Amino acid sequence: MPMPRWWGRINKRVFNPRAIAGGTWPVLTHTGRTSGATYRTPLDAYPVEGGYLFVLVYGSGADWVRNILASGVAELRVGGEDLRLGSPRLISETEAFQILSDDAGWPPKIMRITEFLRMDLVPA
Repeated sequence: MPMPRWWGRINKRVFNPRAIAGGTWPVLTHTGRTSGATYRTPLDAYPVEGGYLFVLVYGSGADWVRNILASGVAELRVGGEDLRLGSPRLISETEAFQILSDDAGWPPKIMRITEFLRMDLVPA
């Protein structure tokens, strides 16, 4: 069950800027599908074979998810390294839990998240 949208609005305005400034969270940079503006979103990014998996805490209707699905690409800054990602696709809970490592219990399993976004690394 995704988090309520009102919490997402608070996160976007209050906590996300602090998380980005702190530099400890992975940050996904993407382009707005209608504005063309550049956005940076701090997220949990789980490495999987050939790419990364993102937990859709607010569901697949979140702005950042819709932006990435529309553009097909994003940049991920993780551990001081910038990675280019492509081929975004929504995957099921079953598929996600097959590729997630066992130590990735929070938040997907505890919060009963059912939607995930998988992206592949794009060679430089």
